[in-house]
Amino acid sequence: MAITKETQIAKIEVVGKYKAVQIATDTVIKEDGVELSRSRHRKVVHPHQDISGEDAEVQAVCNAVWTEEVVSAWNTFQASQSEV
Repeated sequence: MAITKETQIAKIEVVGKYKAVQIATDTVIKEDGVELSRSRHRKVVHPHQDISGEDAEVQAVCNAVWTEEVVSAWNTFQASQSEV
């Protein structure tokens, strides 16, 4: 009887003007290859965040959509929010 736990990327979405990257991951518990349970976790990363700990697929998406223009616009937006 072998119980295993694995994490799978279920979905990566790019949304909004500042290209926020939404990540949905599933944690799957299996016994002898038969799925016993699955739970979904979601998180969002923004252009100012460190993505070095993310999956390579997530990093590739972030690096593709977070152009200099997007990062600059995000930083300007963040600075305007701290002035309020």
